[in-house]
Amino acid sequence: MTTQEIEQAATHEVTNQAPPLPPYDAADDIALVEGLRREGAEWAEPDIRRVGRVAGGVEAQSWAEQANRYEPELRTHDRFGNRIDEVEFHPSWHSLMRVAVAEGLGGAVWAEQRPGAHVARTATGLVWGHTESGHGCPMAMTYAVVPALRHQPDLAAVYEPLLAGRIYDPVLAVPSRKRGLLAGMGMTEKQGGSDVRANTTIATPTGEAGVYALRGHKWFTSAPMCDVFLVLAQAPGGLSCFLLPRILPDGSRNVFRIQRLKDKLGNRSNASSEPEFDGTLAWLVGGEGNGVKTIIDMVNLTRLDCVMHAATLMRKTLVEAGHHVRHRTAFGARLLDQPLMRNVLADLAIESEAATALTLRLAGATDRAIGGDQTEGALRRIATAAAKYWVTKRAPAFTAEALECLGGNGYVEESGMPRHYREAPLPSIWEGSGNVQALDVLRALAREPDTLDVLLAELALARGADARLDTAVRRLRDDLADTDQIQTRARRLSEQIALTLQASLLVRHAPAAVADAFCATRLGGDWGHAYGTLPPAADITTILARALPTEP
Repeated sequence: MTTQEIEQAATHEVTNQAPPLPPYDAADDIALVEGLRREGAEWAEPDIRRVGRVAGGVEAQSWAEQANRYEPELRTHDRFGNRIDEVEFHPSWHSLMRVAVAEGLGGAVWAEQRPGAHVARTATGLVWGHTESGHGCPMAMTYAVVPALRHQPDLAAVYEPLLAGRIYDPVLAVPSRKRGLLAGMGMTEKQGGSDVRANTTIATPTGEAGVYALRGHKWFTSAPMCDVFLVLAQAPGGLSCFLLPRILPDGSRNVFRIQRLKDKLGNRSNASSEPEFDGTLAWLVGGEGNGVKTIIDMVNLTRLDCVMHAATLMRKTLVEAGHHVRHRTAFGARLLDQPLMRNVLADLAIESEAATALTLRLAGATDRAIGGDQTEGALRRIATAAAKYWVTKRAPAFTAEALECLGGNGYVEESGMPRHYREAPLPSIWEGSGNVQALDVLRALAREPDTLDVLLAELALARGADARLDTAVRRLRDDLADTDQIQTRARRLSEQIALTLQASLLVRHAPAAVADAFCATRLGGDWGHAYGTLPPAADITTILARALPTEP
């Protein structure tokens, strides 16, 4: 603008601001589509691309913002004084849930016999998660409950078809009479946390076969409006798993007293509660004393979703950052054309691609393990714990860096980036924090020695393709063989496993520019202590061309 034009311009005229990102295609992700095809679910690509357009649409993005702005509210009593213990959600929450259930993010995958079904579901989650993360919690639990419930075939026969439905039916009613069900879980208590064997909730047999009365308190039970919950309690035979319905078969309300909703850092759209049981009826699942053994089948799948949610946050915030720097100028040039900004984005891009590739590899292993492949089951066992440890740990720093790309604009709520930043720590805490995952890696190695052989065989598929990866694999093998102070080194070992798995996937399947930059930095040490420190030799142009989605 000339000086005269500047003087005549309105003082409130907006210039040099990026336009709104929506509508955009959340499935416009080359690494995701390649992983989908590679892991045997190419048949799902048309549906996932359709979901991507919905997820990036103006309406769905508005639902996400509103569901977090207007948080759920607890109603303990109705206007007549009757105890109801219900949580009210904004209509936008229900809109998000309706789409998520319809697109198969709940238990629908269990009704499908098609190879790659779990991969397709995970890829759908990576795309639909561009809306918001809170409603992913009941989706994950509904997905994961089925294998645990199968420990009690009579209950599974009743509930599994309804858990596998694609109809969202949010009204509290007798579960067996509904069109579709949602499931939650109640494991932790305030005195024990992850140490569930310290639980004090008591389960007393009622005299009716398989039915117990529960008395106690749960510390962190999310999505309390679910229809049924798997909970742990101390039965006469030891810690046991139970199916607890909100509404009993006779239509009466089960005792599920919600003491309060948690005031959380993030995940604000999702209600997390402290329920109290007092004569609450529940049905035994898997036999007395088998509580951990039963519910671990559920936890294995919810941990996969933790990795998925972390990878989704990375991709979503990278897309937001990329969009901003494409449209914002500084010092006479677009931010996207500034060397330092390009380095930051490229560094974030290879981290995001590595997370996506590993997530889909875990989904593929899950799919094949459920189909009976024992080798894939062993890989899934150790790789899920390591990935849950590492990928979720990367999300907070990644999200902070992406937020910083927007400068001050990224620090205000309207941008959506603060919501993503608050969400980022949750996947590393939910379903067992970092130490729990690292110890689980050691547990897998000690109790299932074939997991190490399977892991090394997986890494050997990339042998000879990159010297830095070969060196890292040899170092990992030696470090795993050294049992001295191994518990102290458990985090380091988990990190090594995840990084070498990511590197091997990129070396085998990604363009050379991506794989080389990842190996040089994450394995070779040619990296600083923050994002944006790729070495000068990195092919940033190729990396960004692959990572950033197309725009009109």
